[in-house]
Amino acid sequence: MIVKAAAKINLMLDVTGILPNGYHSLFMIMQSVGCYDKVRVDRIDGNDIIIVTDDERVPKDKSNIAYKAAEAFFEYNGIKEKRGVEIEIEKNIPMAAGLAGGSADGAAVIFALDKLFNTDLPLFTLCEIGEKVGADVPFSLHGGTALCTDTGGVIAPLPKLENCFVVLCKPPMDVSTVGAYRQIDEANRIRHCDKNAMLFAMKNRDFELMCRKAGNVFEQVIEVPLRPYIKTTMKKYEAALTLMSGSGPTVYGVFKDEKKARECADKLREEFDDVILTAPCEKSVEEVK
Repeated sequence: MIVKAAAKINLMLDVTGILPNGYHSLFMIMQSVGCYDKVRVDRIDGNDIIIVTDDERVPKDKSNIAYKAAEAFFEYNGIKEKRGVEIEIEKNIPMAAGLAGGSADGAAVIFALDKLFNTDLPLFTLCEIGEKVGADVPFSLHGGTALCTDTGGVIAPLPKLENCFVVLCKPPMDVSTVGAYRQIDEANRIRHCDKNAMLFAMKNRDFELMCRKAGNVFEQVIEVPLRPYIKTTMKKYEAALTLMSGSGPTVYGVFKDEKKARECADKLREEFDDVILTAPCEKSVEEVK
C-alpha cells in the first residue's frame, strides 16, 4: 500500500506553558500544503519492522518516526504476532525543516497499518496513537486547516485557506526541535501571539487580518541568519505573509498571485537548493491508487 503524506506549515505557533505531565502546552494553527513524501507499507512474514529508503539521511532504526509509529500502532492494538511490515520512504519534504516531514511519514504508517490490519479505528483514535509518537503526527493524520492544542492531540478544524499559493524556502541548516524547546524554556521573555484575533480571522475568513496576526514564537529564539533575506525577497514579490514554520529553519511566503509566487520561487532557487512552490491542500494522508 502506498500513501502520500503532506508537509505542513504553521500559521501560528505559540508555547503557552508546561502541562502537568511535563510536556509543553502548544497553540498551533496548522495548514497542510501539497509537498508530499511517499510511504509504501507492506506486510511481510515475521514480526520485524523494516525501514527501506534510498536517502542516506533517513535513519533505518528505531529512531525513525515511521518505526516508532508502527510500534505505537501495534502496542495500542495488542498485536504481538504476524506484525512484520516493510516501510519504504521516498523523501520529498525537506528534512529537519519545520515542515513535519518525519511526522507525515509516521502518520502515513499509522494510516496504512489501520487498513492493512483491518482495525478500522476512528480518526480520533489514530490521532491518539500518533500523539504518542510526536506533537505534529495527529495533525498529519487530520490534515487541512486546524487548531491544534495541548501536545498537538486536541484538534479543531478551521475554515480552509483558499485561493493562495505557498513558497517554501529552507536555508542550508538544520534545527533540532528538542534544542528549540530548550531555548524557549531558557528565554527570559517571550512575546506571545495574539491567539484570539487569529482565531477570529480564521473563523471569519479574513485573509488580511490572518496575515497580520500570524506568528511563531520560535522566531524569537532560533537564529536563522538568512531568514531576514528570504523574507525580504518574498515581500518584494508581494507575499502577503512571511513566517518561519515550526522550529525552523524553513521560511514560507503566502501569495494571492500565482505569477508572483512563481517568480519568487524562481528567484530564490538561484541561491537555495530547497525551494518549493505549492498550495494549501485538504488531505494530509491519502492512499495512492
